[in-house]
Amino acid sequence: MSAETVTPAQAAAAEESVSDDGYRQPDVDVEAMTRLLDGRYGGVRQLVRDNLVRYADVLTDAEELDSDAFRERVKDVVVELAGTGQTGMGLPVEYGGGGDVGASIAAFETLAFGDLSVLVKVGVQFGLFGGAILQLGTKEHHDRWMADIIAGRLMGSFAMTETGHGSNVQALGTVAVYDPETAEFVISTPDEASRKDYIGNAARHAELAVVFAQLEVAGERHGVHAFVVPVRVDGEPAPGVRIEDCGPKMGLNGVDNGRFWFDQVRVPRTHLLNRFADVSEDGVYSSEIESPGRRFFTMLGTLVQGRVSVGGAGINAAKVALAIAIKYADHRRQFEAADPDSEQLLLDYGMHQRRLLPLLAQNYALHFAQEVVAEQLHDVFSGITDDPENRRLLESRAAGTKALGTWHATRTIQECREACGGAGYLSTNRFHALKADTDVFTTFEGDNHVLLQLVAKGLLTDYAGEFEEMDQFGMVRFVAGLAVETVLEKTAARKLLERIKDVLPGGDDWDQEAGLLDPQYQVAMLRYREEHMLGGVARRLKAGVDNGGNPGDVFSEVQDHVIAAARAHMDRLVLEAFVAKTAALPDSDNKVALNLLCDLYALTTIESDRAWFMEHGRLSIARSKAITREVNSLCRKVRPLASDLVDAFGIPREMLRSEELLAHEAVGVDG
Repeated sequence: MSAETVTPAQAAAAEESVSDDGYRQPDVDVEAMTRLLDGRYGGVRQLVRDNLVRYADVLTDAEELDSDAFRERVKDVVVELAGTGQTGMGLPVEYGGGGDVGASIAAFETLAFGDLSVLVKVGVQFGLFGGAILQLGTKEHHDRWMADIIAGRLMGSFAMTETGHGSNVQALGTVAVYDPETAEFVISTPDEASRKDYIGNAARHAELAVVFAQLEVAGERHGVHAFVVPVRVDGEPAPGVRIEDCGPKMGLNGVDNGRFWFDQVRVPRTHLLNRFADVSEDGVYSSEIESPGRRFFTMLGTLVQGRVSVGGAGINAAKVALAIAIKYADHRRQFEAADPDSEQLLLDYGMHQRRLLPLLAQNYALHFAQEVVAEQLHDVFSGITDDPENRRLLESRAAGTKALGTWHATRTIQECREACGGAGYLSTNRFHALKADTDVFTTFEGDNHVLLQLVAKGLLTDYAGEFEEMDQFGMVRFVAGLAVETVLEKTAARKLLERIKDVLPGGDDWDQEAGLLDPQYQVAMLRYREEHMLGGVARRLKAGVDNGGNPGDVFSEVQDHVIAAARAHMDRLVLEAFVAKTAALPDSDNKVALNLLCDLYALTTIESDRAWFMEHGRLSIARSKAITREVNSLCRKVRPLASDLVDAFGIPREMLRSEELLAHEAVGVDG
């Protein structure tokens, strides 16, 4: 345990570690827990931690420099980080990268402990811009640009989003028309809604941009493709390119977001990123993927790394907030305790435990869920499991984990700020930057609600052969054409009640304490909710179409149900990841601590939706109350471990930067 001041109750617990009910307080081995959390990439994460300490002054620069100066400072740091090998770990070895996708995710996640403008600029330069050229281009493109990208000598942008089209990428308005007389593509912005908007690196630093546009050859459209377009020459906008700064933002002031317009900009035919489709010199379009829809989704699927990265960054930014708030609550005193000469520590109050410790448990749960999706990404992109089914499963899990991870960050940072009172409102204590800079994560790489619709579409159709072709209305028609039982078969909901009845007891004489802490029970409860919701969605979609409803109207009417089902699915996957992680560990105090967190995550997840479980006969009133009592008990058990559990995150002390919050002698009352 940490060598911090402990309460008399904690001291007594240390002397008598076994309580009357047989519970023994575990003693967390912080270093071992850090090694577990770091996983196979401990060395990579330590390199990033060392670099964070090296550039710790960036946190102060973010507050003291004006926007232009801070943008230049962030760019300089990003280029210097490139020299350490940290930023190019997922890019090819032959061009100076590390050739390890998993390592790149680990590095990016860990970078989220520091200034998030640096994080996002790294993501734009090496993940989006470099990743697009790597995944959508061919050797000719790699040989021409990749070494300079990895070294930070060539800065670029990823120009997909338009003012009028965000999530609906297939409908982008920018057009690239092939001119066979000159063997060039002519790229144009036809209207204001088609301008490229919110583009990182655009306002100041990008020399090239990967521009997504509708490809037109001989008057025929072939869908959205990617082109490498020069946007600056000698620091000035390239001919035909108009650039505008997006202006002040809520956060991330070190990232130069901007807008692009293209007025008949010509690029050579070889600037089409042609891994999946090409245009011959005489103007013949070709692709090995005949279906335009499947071709489009194949292209986008290669860019899934961005969602995995943003989800992991959100989870790690939340760790910083939790570390500050929990360490503060373990030192800060308020009001008299049992001893009239001493005020009570905040973390000893039951309500304070309730506010912070379930979020700590959720963070551990999401960390292990992120570990699963990062490993899937590595295996798919390394060719170990690269097949259509595994790619679809990866895309779905990445979308869902990103949604849950970034929503968790937004909620956690706010709760931690409030839990630190007035001190948490001071910029020096980091909550200002954490709140402002992570807020956009919920819409980065896809709006979270749209991403959960993607998850639900896969569940309802079981990734049918025509999955890539379906818009949301096609999905409605597909589901409506099946028997509801067939939909449930596709989601593996075979004889659900028979399969889980043994762990979903109906009587109130059931052993509450033992049963509630049974991981089989916990997982079964979340699986029941998920599959019941999916069945309900399928029935409503089918009924709506059978009654003559327009598929679009039918989908709109059940959209909330669709998203709830997808979220229920992700809750179950997160819990399963946590249960599997703890089950695989050898017996130790750390395993005991993780089991406490796993139970706390599972039961607070059930508790948060207990109205649904009660409405559907899965919780009696007595058992619902028992869950609340058990959550409170788990919070009390986790409380003595909380400081060690956040220390295990391995956040460099310089990144916490919260001397006032963490000082032992902090006394008084916050404003």
